[in-house]
Amino acid sequence: MRAALPLEEAQRRLTALATPLGAEAVPVGEALGRYLAESVVARRTQPAADLSAMDGYAVGDLDAGHWHVVGESAAGHPYALPLQPGEAVRISTGALMPTGSGGVLLEEEAIRQEAELSAAPGAAPAARHIRRRGFDFHQGDSVLDAGLRIGPAQLALAITAGHGAGPLRVGRRPRVAVIDSGDELARAADAWEDHRLPASNGAMIAAMAAPFASSVDRLGPVPDRLETLTEALEATSGADVVVTSGGASIGDHDLIRPALQAWGAEIDFWRVAIKPGKPLLVARKGETFILGLPGNPVSSYVTAFLFLLPLLRRLAGAAAPAPRTLRLPLRRGVSAGGQRLELIRAHITDGGVAPIGDQDSSALRALALSDALIRREIDAPPAQAGELATVYPLENGGIA
Repeated sequence: MRAALPLEEAQRRLTALATPLGAEAVPVGEALGRYLAESVVARRTQPAADLSAMDGYAVGDLDAGHWHVVGESAAGHPYALPLQPGEAVRISTGALMPTGSGGVLLEEEAIRQEAELSAAPGAAPAARHIRRRGFDFHQGDSVLDAGLRIGPAQLALAITAGHGAGPLRVGRRPRVAVIDSGDELARAADAWEDHRLPASNGAMIAAMAAPFASSVDRLGPVPDRLETLTEALEATSGADVVVTSGGASIGDHDLIRPALQAWGAEIDFWRVAIKPGKPLLVARKGETFILGLPGNPVSSYVTAFLFLLPLLRRLAGAAAPAPRTLRLPLRRGVSAGGQRLELIRAHITDGGVAPIGDQDSSALRALALSDALIRREIDAPPAQAGELATVYPLENGGIA
């Protein structure tokens, strides 16, 4: 039996197997959460002209000391004439600076008597209150790189850069199938006996995958029988990624590996040196990826976070699919590391991170209270409160 792979080696191995699924054009309004298949190049300059950054008065000459107010420039309603020496116009934030204006006298620093304007003692108009043409970007600039995920701010930038009317090319999202397996699992409430459990892993994994997938189909729960598992795998035709939960270990009833072999899949690697989540399995059949996750719910969640979500992001075109990490001070001490890299459920609080009580791999309540995983290296010495720890934030699937 091969030794369990270190986490980073297993992640690199999986990422190296995957290539983006290709691109498709979508309306800008449907691009939220998608990964750009090509860079977005600005079709216009922003700002297109000099604008005022403040409310106040645009003046023609900065040193005059006194000005005659001849009009107003409001956002969307510019003052049409050039400013002459000694003239000023009332101006609002975001309004076009009139031709010939050299700066802005702030509203709170202005003294106005009808059409006559002067600066308050110690105040003066300044050019720094002008947003210069193109200070944000120029036509032809690359404003968003390929592989970047479109969030609300990126969506606004693409529209402002002139792409509001046209489609964006984004990566095609993978189709996912999730198989729950285990004789102990049941969906129907009337089947929840002492020896049976509600089938929750499939719903959890499907919910994790949904933001990065075009579709997620659930199958099961499937009994621990080789022929039934093989039939379930055959029913996933068309999926880019098949995820199984349970049956990936080495017990008498752990049948995922033989079922995959009977289906014609080739196992690429099995077992990763992490706790929880050691019996992770990665296989392929043609262009389809299969991830066999452990059945314990915390193990299933952690391996989905560390392997399934990066795989889905990579297939969807992400330039940086791995989950991000932070360095945060511990709010409570943690014990020495063991023979596997340990991922401790935790809560980010008060600028630090605190481990959450029960770390058993079946403890869903502790998992539900967690918003982070503390990373503890193999054989790490005990760490005291206040020491910095490497942390995976769980929000948004671990991406920024």
